[in-house]
Amino acid sequence: MRWCRPRVLRCPSGRPVLGRKPRTATLNQHHHRGGPRSQARRALSQNFLSDPAAVARYARAAVPAPDALVVEAGAGDGRVTAALAARAGSVIAYEIDPRLAARLRARCAALANVRCVTGDFLAARPPSGPFHLAGNIPFASTSRIVGWALTAPGLASATLITQLEYARKRTGGYGRWSRLTVRTWPEFGWEMGGRVPRGLFRPVPRVDGAVLRLTRRARPLLPPEAMGDYLRCVDLGFTGRGGTLRASLCLRHPRRRVDAALRAAGIAPGALVADAHPDQWVTLVGVLHGIGGGAGAGSGGGPGLRPRH
Repeated sequence: MRWCRPRVLRCPSGRPVLGRKPRTATLNQHHHRGGPRSQARRALSQNFLSDPAAVARYARAAVPAPDALVVEAGAGDGRVTAALAARAGSVIAYEIDPRLAARLRARCAALANVRCVTGDFLAARPPSGPFHLAGNIPFASTSRIVGWALTAPGLASATLITQLEYARKRTGGYGRWSRLTVRTWPEFGWEMGGRVPRGLFRPVPRVDGAVLRLTRRARPLLPPEAMGDYLRCVDLGFTGRGGTLRASLCLRHPRRRVDAALRAAGIAPGALVADAHPDQWVTLVGVLHGIGGGAGAGSGGGPGLRPRH
């Protein structure tokens, strides 16, 4: 679509006429305003997965075991909730919209293993024991919901439907890695499960969705006492000072040690910070800070242990 600059009205002298807007702008604003229900949906970014086959596939991906406790964020009218309940031991479903929450309760009334909660999921306290997070979540709330998940002590996994762009950004889909992914990599694995075409949602969003999966590692890649050094090093690298990762790290570490750590991790001296795979960061920090077993511990022979070409 081509975007055209609005025409400026001018008086005979050639000077612009102040205080007037093109008539088409007002008409377009009224055309896109919609009714109260559509406004509420846009405010909550509510695009519900409506294809039965897609709902079934998602439920299979989100529930790892028949006895699993699943917490669902943004349950909507319950169509995903019911599919989760058919595979899980129990489901706690949160929905903030009272109208949708009523439909959720009605749909799940006969499901003994479902507890419906009307309220803001982000204000909820996580279960005390292990649980799995699921949800066809509001796109506008993705970052906050992911943040909630990462700080929940009992989270075993999170399988969320997000915008495709968000999932790609967090999983290195463009050959570049985000700061959040790198910071949490020693404790969580990030992967994209697949694209969800926009046509499978109602109302149809402007972009495709994707299944994003976070999994807590059974054995962290670094010992707990090393996480402080790791996070400080990552934050230093992502400042971008000096233009390259090497230049940023050399602001606080000796050049020879930085160069040795980069070689061990297989990172080119001129690499940008986002070019380094999270596994490479684990190796880099392990060598830079002399962390025993940090150079690839638990990485399973991932890409961080081999030079990247």
